[in-house]
Amino acid sequence: MPVLVELRGVSKHYRRADTGETVVAVEDVSLDVHQGEVLGVIGYSGAGKSTLVRLVNALELPSAGSVTVAGQELTAIPERDRRLARRRIGMIFQQFNLFRSRTIAGNVAYPLKVAGVPKAERDRRVAELLDFVGLLDRAYAYPEQLSGGQKQRVGIARALASNPELLLADEATSALDPETTSEVLALLRRVNRELGVTIIVITHEMDAVRQIADRVAVMEQGRVVEVGDVYDVFSTPKTDAAQRFVRTALHDRPSPETLTRLRERHPGRLVTVQITDEAGLQNRIDAAFRAAGVTAELVYGGVGEIRERRIGSLTYELSAADTTAIDRAVAALRADGVTTDEEAAA
Repeated sequence: MPVLVELRGVSKHYRRADTGETVVAVEDVSLDVHQGEVLGVIGYSGAGKSTLVRLVNALELPSAGSVTVAGQELTAIPERDRRLARRRIGMIFQQFNLFRSRTIAGNVAYPLKVAGVPKAERDRRVAELLDFVGLLDRAYAYPEQLSGGQKQRVGIARALASNPELLLADEATSALDPETTSEVLALLRRVNRELGVTIIVITHEMDAVRQIADRVAVMEQGRVVEVGDVYDVFSTPKTDAAQRFVRTALHDRPSPETLTRLRERHPGRLVTVQITDEAGLQNRIDAAFRAAGVTAELVYGGVGEIRERRIGSLTYELSAADTTAIDRAVAALRADGVTTDEEAAA
């Protein structure tokens, strides 16, 4: 796919006014965003992801490096041209940022009015967008009359008003409950699939990435430490940061506290087996246990789907009269390409 957003060697440093100390928000980030994809950018608080999104739409300029959107290097043009370029970039926020004194229709119409779009065309576009987000019947309500999910739908409609090529969602679901979050993410996926808008989702919630993203970039201490297809990052995370996020989303591995409770009830060896979408994988796991004469009891685990592909892990208590049989079973699985981990005692 063509590249829509290109970051090369981007850094952003601040100098604190009170101490004169240099703060590194983003450091040497090179990243491509492909046209038509949904890229999730994930990191804990302070990782630099919100600064990164402000660099993408040139609300801030980098201390070093270049930012190019749709072939235009935003870091090399005057501010007047950057303002025009931002019209091709939509933005939605955690706190919605709606005008309380304007109706829902008035909020969506605002960027069109600023751009000088004639009233008849504004009205047509506003009705089209509110119908798309399922709020046409609330056009003359005010933000205070809406739920959080409805407010975010208005925010999405407003961000789409100027037909952007790129939509930036900065922690757009962090203030919402899980059910509403899923609804908003489903709407963003519709925006991507039906309207062809490229989306960058900034979040600290790996579950949001699982639901919507095609690829994911993991940030830590201002750097992008891992980038890949969302399924690949979930199934084989290469960095500690990615592994921590994956555990929070899949809930498929026992926590230290859960492992302690499991050991009280299951004295055998506890082995966790990774589950992927490989055909016949479960049969191969069962066959390896049988061939080695091992009794396997499933004691913990979780298996879900990412982009219609199975992923997760299962933890077994393995028992055998001859303990070397367990070693043979685990070795056979590993030789067959199955990822296994023994849950060591605390």
